[in-house]
Amino acid sequence: MKLLVTGAAGFIGSNFTRYWLQKNPTDFIVALDLLTYAGNRTNLDDLGDNCHFVKGDIGAAEQMRELLQEHEIEVVVNFAAESHNSLAVVNPSLFFSTNVVGTQRLLEAVRQVGIRRFHHISTCEVYGDLALDSDERFSEESPYRPRTPYNASKAGADHAVRAYFETFDVPVSISNCCNNYGPYQFPEKLIPLFTTLAMDDESLPLYESSANRREWIHVLDHCQAIEAIIGQGRAGETYNVGTGREASIVEIADAILAALGKGDELKTTVPDRPGHDRRYLLDSSKIERELGWSPQFEFEQGLKQTVRWYEENRQWWQPLKDRAPVSEQDWQKG
Repeated sequence: MKLLVTGAAGFIGSNFTRYWLQKNPTDFIVALDLLTYAGNRTNLDDLGDNCHFVKGDIGAAEQMRELLQEHEIEVVVNFAAESHNSLAVVNPSLFFSTNVVGTQRLLEAVRQVGIRRFHHISTCEVYGDLALDSDERFSEESPYRPRTPYNASKAGADHAVRAYFETFDVPVSISNCCNNYGPYQFPEKLIPLFTTLAMDDESLPLYESSANRREWIHVLDHCQAIEAIIGQGRAGETYNVGTGREASIVEIADAILAALGKGDELKTTVPDRPGHDRRYLLDSSKIERELGWSPQFEFEQGLKQTVRWYEENRQWWQPLKDRAPVSEQDWQKG
């Protein structure tokens, strides 16, 4: 099989590319990435001749058409997105340009060329948030109620993907996933941020609403879910991908500090980010029932393994620390 993986030098995209080629060593992947601050070309360095890297923008429709035709692409997996909520508060236009307009232009290239499947990676955050004491879960039928520019841009992209299925019969699928963790995650995100700060005895910035919770999944469990959807999922369908395992920012901080043998004195409180969602939790019974997928990583063990990876790979993350465009300690009330 020949695949185009967009956003392939990012966290989930590079893990998926590596996972797919390990499982399917005779397949061929065109790994596309614009290499913005969060893209890291070295994430793909060891993948051999069956991974062909191309620097490019999903919004460049002509380049996308040429790639699809030249390499006879059968499946597109679209990870390409601006994805950091904090940056979206500072520069919302960037998110709508990449996530909505870019996705639409990629879809148009796919429509003109024709492929077997266009799989779009989305997020649980398009559904909005839940009260901390709620027993509700978001299903694939839940209404979209995004609360931040990032969430809204991903919701817009999802609508574009569905429209291209309904209007043009482009064979699409969508997965809405909970928060990922694992190796190769850019150190602006919570778990690598706290891990790398704690390793250097720097303060861990906990938002004031520290009881807010997220559902967590190991990135390789997410990769397996995508593989199942591409192989068995129905065109036009959306699949929620979650584990049911929730953790607050305090629990995450405590677990990381314990894994590193550090003390509570490293924890500090900073003002909440504007639009800070309280809680997300997905009903993932559809993908479990229809495709037989279920998560394999137990959270506590997976988190320890992730912390260990960052301990052992300082040479990977250290040069990236200065690239982060937003400091989580800079939010001001009002």
